[in-house]
Amino acid sequence: MLSRLFAPKVKVSAHCDLPCGVYDPAQARIEAESVKATQEKMQANEDPHFQARATVIKEQRAELAKHHVSVLWSDYFKPPHFEKYPELHQLVNDALKALSAAKASTDPATGQKALDYIAQIDKIFWETKKA
Repeated sequence: MLSRLFAPKVKVSAHCDLPCGVYDPAQARIEAESVKATQEKMQANEDPHFQARATVIKEQRAELAKHHVSVLWSDYFKPPHFEKYPELHQLVNDALKALSAAKASTDPATGQKALDYIAQIDKIFWETKKA
C-alpha cells in the first residue's frame, strides 16, 4: 500500500538521467565510425571467434548510433528546424535505415553510407546552433 502511495504519478524519459539539453551528432558519428571500422576488420579476418565477437560489437554500435540519431530527431530538432530544413525528416529516416543495413552487413560500404547521412545531419545541426 505504501509503495502505491509513494509511486511516481508521472513518468519521464530522456537520453540521460536528467534532460540536460546537451546534444551533439558526434555521438552518432563515433558509433557509426566504429561500425565501419569493425566491418573493415571483419573483411580482413576469417577467424570464426573474431567474426562472432566483431558481429556483436558491430551490432551494438549500430544500435547506439541509431539511438543517438533518434534522440536528435525526437528531442533536439523542433518544428522551426523542420520548417527550415524540410529534408530533415527523410534524412533522419535514411540515416536510421542505413544504420540498420550496416548492422546487418559486413560490407564497409554500408557503414560509410550511414556515416554520410550522419554527416548531413551534423551539418544541419550545427547550422541550427548558429541561429
